[in-house]
Amino acid sequence: MDTHDRYSQYDRTKLTPVRSLRPIRLLLAAATAALTLTAALTTPLNPAPQRAQAAADDGKDVLTVAVAQSVDSLSPFLATRLVSTSIHRLMYEYLTNYDPKDNHAVPGLATKWEPSADKLTWTYTIRDNSKWSDGKQATAEDAAWTFNKMMTDEGAATANGSFVANFRKVTAPSPTKLVIELKKPQATMAALDVPIVPKHVWENVGDFSKFNNDKTFPIVGNGPFVITDYAPDSFVRLKANTSFWRGAPKFDELVFRYYKDQDAAVAALRKGEVSFVAGAPALTPAQAASLKGEENIKVNDAPGRRFYALATNPGARAKNGEKFGDGHESLLDQKVRQALFMAVDRKTIIDRVFQGHAVEGEGYIPPRFSTYHWKPTDGQKLSYAPDKASQLLDQAGYKKNADGKRVGKDGKPINYRILCHATDPQDKAVGKYLQEWWGELGIGVTLNCLDNVTDPWLAGEYDLAFDGWSVNPDPDFVLSIHTCAALPATPKDTGATDNFICDKQYDELYEKQLAEYDPAKRADLVKQMESRLYDTGYMNVMAYPNAVEAYRTDQIESIMTMPQDAGNIYGQDGYWGWWSATPAADGEAASEESSSAGVIIGIVAGVVVLAGAGAFFTMRRRATAEDRE
Repeated sequence: MDTHDRYSQYDRTKLTPVRSLRPIRLLLAAATAALTLTAALTTPLNPAPQRAQAAADDGKDVLTVAVAQSVDSLSPFLATRLVSTSIHRLMYEYLTNYDPKDNHAVPGLATKWEPSADKLTWTYTIRDNSKWSDGKQATAEDAAWTFNKMMTDEGAATANGSFVANFRKVTAPSPTKLVIELKKPQATMAALDVPIVPKHVWENVGDFSKFNNDKTFPIVGNGPFVITDYAPDSFVRLKANTSFWRGAPKFDELVFRYYKDQDAAVAALRKGEVSFVAGAPALTPAQAASLKGEENIKVNDAPGRRFYALATNPGARAKNGEKFGDGHESLLDQKVRQALFMAVDRKTIIDRVFQGHAVEGEGYIPPRFSTYHWKPTDGQKLSYAPDKASQLLDQAGYKKNADGKRVGKDGKPINYRILCHATDPQDKAVGKYLQEWWGELGIGVTLNCLDNVTDPWLAGEYDLAFDGWSVNPDPDFVLSIHTCAALPATPKDTGATDNFICDKQYDELYEKQLAEYDPAKRADLVKQMESRLYDTGYMNVMAYPNAVEAYRTDQIESIMTMPQDAGNIYGQDGYWGWWSATPAADGEAASEESSSAGVIIGIVAGVVVLAGAGAFFTMRRRATAEDRE
């Protein structure tokens, strides 16, 4: 699977201007302070330990990727963030992979797969030329153990349990033969997005719900890269797996560096300190515009695999029927949810927030996946119509008081709390518009922008929330997170649900599409599910953002996008980008440490010049997208 957007971020640092100083001793102090402030702008949170700071001057080709997400877990049984699942695709093989050109299933750990006549038994041939990085052979027993652990251990099923919910039995009759028996036919058997782990390593794990796989390095895997070091909220270092069956990557090392400030990441790209900037999850329009035309920098701007949505709290509940959280009772009314839909101007969001680097949202699956992309009919479409939205609210019984405020059943003015990511400028910009648009309806809006949105989300302590997922070529996973089966067992547990939707009609359609092998019929069922989500008003898909990212051409000569004609590099449905990346022949790898001496000399010289001119010495970070934050 790939991933939810409830990522933790950190507030951007605000810098205090420093006045120019006349005495020499204060001049030197100012230089030292300036150095500290410069480091604050460009250094990732919790800088990497010294062991990870060796410069790339030992002849190795190092590809350094600046990312705006920190890793939530290095355990493939727990991870849901895009950066984490992307890394797992580099660490471990899946049974199958997706072709980078047209997304059809291609061999991974399995070389071929075939169902029985009744579609209830699937047999996979496991390749005999895949080895774990500790030298042991990867076998069907590793795959069987991985699936069986997910079937029998709730902790191991945290991230990807939906893939095995229909499995009856999994066995490995031989090292190269895997057999999966199903309870009923399942159309996703060539799209099981589950990393296969080495049994001889993982069978020693105790509590899978708490094990993060981050204590012993290198981490044993059989993908194109092997993790050799990691520091939370800072970096992940991987080395090329020279024994990878498809061939070793061309870069010797791959480093993902977390930046708390995306402007700092862009600055690091300009200076050559990183090779690639992925964004959060994309560069802002202002950042992309500032990089276009710069020497040795290429901006990739292509249709993405994500959707950007506003999710409503439909009343948080657990499988045992217990309700929890404090979502606003008015959002239980479908008319209210639809009224909120009709008071969102998607065109304005595309034009002014994304500045054209996105297309208007409609159905749940982005248009890049044309087989499953759905559009509402003209009579069904909830277009921007504030007057009609106001009428719907009146019909639902939420009328305005003498002050022009909509009031709830308790007689109090309605004020919705919207969860947003603290450092996501798009969340904040869209939130400003919602305050304006919904304010005209008489509804108040409070933006609750947090570093950690996960905790209140899982507790059901929100009214609405900015939401987003990266969709796989097979949409089963992102469809499954809205089923009743994805709810937590009890309020104290963590389920696989996105935002507590549990709808009988949707569930019936989900079961039908899962068992439908005819591609056209299955696509039609998926579109019916999207139609149901749209009509209920639980998920307001506002935009499909482009994949906007940039890299240095003097460090990376070539790199594969997915799809190859026009697609993303970071966060692919596979490992193609980083595996295919070719170092520039005459370039230099991105150094992971800067020259402190050079920085000091430059700062001192700058202060001396400013002092001589009687000017003020001021430092401030670059402005972001629209100054709305």
